[in-house]
Parts: sequence; structure tokens; C-alpha cells
Amino acid sequence: MIREIVQVGDPVLRKKCESVKRFDSALSSLLDDMKETLEAADGAGLAAPQVGVPIRAVIVSVDEGYFEFINPIFVWQKGEQKGPEGCLSVRGKAGTVVRPSKVKIIFQDRKGDKYSLVARDFFARAVCHELDHLDGILYTDKAENVRDAEE
Repeated sequence: MIREIVQVGDPVLRKKCESVKRFDSALSSLLDDMKETLEAADGAGLAAPQVGVPIRAVIVSVDEGYFEFINPIFVWQKGEQKGPEGCLSVRGKAGTVVRPSKVKIIFQDRKGDKYSLVARDFFARAVCHELDHLDGILYTDKAENVRDAEE
């Protein structure tokens, strides 16, 4: 099911999200809906609060593949990259953001199993952007020269 993507101004986008404690069919349904919503919106990532659910769950869809990160935590961040970002919850805007060029996270999957992953370049940018959502941070809080996006 495609869910509505909440927009800037909705208080859920500024909440620090709760950890996922139940790895059940409701979580699986949410993740399936988020994937369908992300595909319909043609984005690179989506965090649960962006569909109005303040839990620590994100999905990322990049060249490296499709990923689900539940209760993700940064282990380390290295390097620096500066590049353009937009957000499905901040429609019509874009800005330039400095992010790490390489990150390592630990996380759980939809079953609760634990994993670690290293992401580089755009994948690292997408991971950082989505994990920020879990702490109520929008890319516009970090961006230089936020402007109307070019259509």
C-alpha cells in the first residue's frame, strides 16, 4: 500500500524516534508499504517518520541494492563529501550538504537479526540522510543554499 509522505511542518518529522522492539507482521507490513511508497515517489530512501510512524526504521534503494535498516547505529564515519540533496518530505527544494564519504552501521533486519554494513559515496549519503530522520533532523538543517529544486 502506498502511504502518504508527510511534509515539513508535520511534528512527527522532528521527533526522536523510538527503537523497534517488536519484529512482527506489523513491522513487515510497514516496511513493505514503505518500499512501495518509495518506488512510487522515485526516491533513494525513506524513513518511518516520513510516513507518520515514529520508529527507528529506514529503507534505502541505491545502485548497491535495496536495504532495510532497523534500529541503525553509526559505528564510525570517515572522510567528507559535499553534494546535492533533496527530500521526499521537503518537496520542491534542494540544497548542498556535507556528509561522510564512508560510514559503518550496525542494524537489525525485519526479523531482528543483527548485521553491520559499510556504505560509501552516494550510498553513505543516503544512509546518513535517512538516519538523520530518526533523530528529527532534516537535510535542510545542515544544507547550504537551500533553493527551489530544478524540475
